[in-house]
Amino acid sequence: MATITVSEAREKLAEVVETAQSEAVFLERYGKLAAVLVSPERYEELMEALEDAEDAEAFDAAMAEEGANIPWEQVKADLGWT
Repeated sequence: MATITVSEAREKLAEVVETAQSEAVFLERYGKLAAVLVSPERYEELMEALEDAEDAEAFDAAMAEEGANIPWEQVKADLGWT
């Protein structure tokens, strides 16, 4: 993880982009975190992980719902699988 000011990043953009290929680069403005630069591959990994977490959350919520259970044979029949 690297930290650099926005001003420095502007001056060394090519180097900052190169660094972001192997680690996250935190950009600070006025001493506060302003942005994080990551490689496209890492971004995709993060987005997939977020989607997986959201899917798991939705599944857990659905499983926690109260109500009558539907027998598997009925589900297959409703879907036309039998």
